Amino acid sequence: MNKKIKVAVTGAAGQIGYALLFRIASGEMFGPNADIELSLLELPQALPALQGVVMELEDCAFPLLKSVSTTSVLNEAFSGVDWALLVGSVPRKAGMERKELLSINGKIFIEQGKALDACAKSDCKVLVVGNPCNTNAFIAKETCKRIPPKNFFAMTMLDQNRAVFQLARKAGVSIAEVGHLAIWGNHSSTQYPDFYNARVGKKRLLEVVDDETWLQTVFIERIQKRGAEIIAARGKSSAASAAEGVVQTVKRLTTPTPLGDFFSVAVCSDGSYDIPSGIMFGFPVRSNGNDWEVVEHLELTDFARKKIAVTLKELWEEKKEVEALLADL
Repeated sequence: MNKKIKVAVTGAAGQIGYALLFRIASGEMFGPNADIELSLLELPQALPALQGVVMELEDCAFPLLKSVSTTSVLNEAFSGVDWALLVGSVPRKAGMERKELLSINGKIFIEQGKALDACAKSDCKVLVVGNPCNTNAFIAKETCKRIPPKNFFAMTMLDQNRAVFQLARKAGVSIAEVGHLAIWGNHSSTQYPDFYNARVGKKRLLEVVDDETWLQTVFIERIQKRGAEIIAARGKSSAASAAEGVVQTVKRLTTPTPLGDFFSVAVCSDGSYDIPSGIMFGFPVRSNGNDWEVVEHLELTDFARKKIAVTLKELWEEKKEVEALLADL
């Protein structure tokens, strides 16, 4: 008998939600032995469009998709869910200060955290995709007291995938040969894609790509600015690639990590690598399929430590910006 997994998706009629829902319903995210119940949240004005998405889900006749519900009410959306994929957020608009963006989304994720606390299963896993995702995840985690902090995540897999492609192209190898690629810190233009610990097959990347200057400059900047580059090219933010990042994050958290390997996700720091406890920070992580741990004892060069310090500073400043919102909880 298949297990049942109830999945909430916020912003379900948006670009990422549309690219994501069919992959959940098909079984790609949780595998062929899981029956899926989808609980979809949207703003009231977007519910008619969401109903069109539901029609398409029905027309696909996915055998594993057992039910789909839609609502604009948080408590209904999160009732009894096993996974909450928090995709929806207010995007940064022209002329908007980051402080303003944090304040607007902070209020949204406080309400979502409260609803999760009240209605989700106590062992629910929460993956935040809506930006600024690290700090949005921090807000939801701090607001939701019933779900363990270890069950909150923010997505850095999109950045990992971007980095893997660029390194594979530079090395002239297949994507499958590039591994041990960690994204440290914030899902922002300060993130640090760690090429020093990356591998090509069994070799260190630097043994294959003998161009440390390119890696320290062009490569890092390309990953940090890739989202802006896509917006400039297509007039819209990443959607299909973001959905792929969501699928891969959940799959890697719910299946055992191959021996000796790791993947990237932002988690609640336990103090590893001297990152302050409680902050949502991108780390190299491995999973046993049920639980995860930060990969310890990776060598960090002086260059890497400086880059990590920059992204930590940004996250710390974001944390300070939203503390006033959390003070009254």
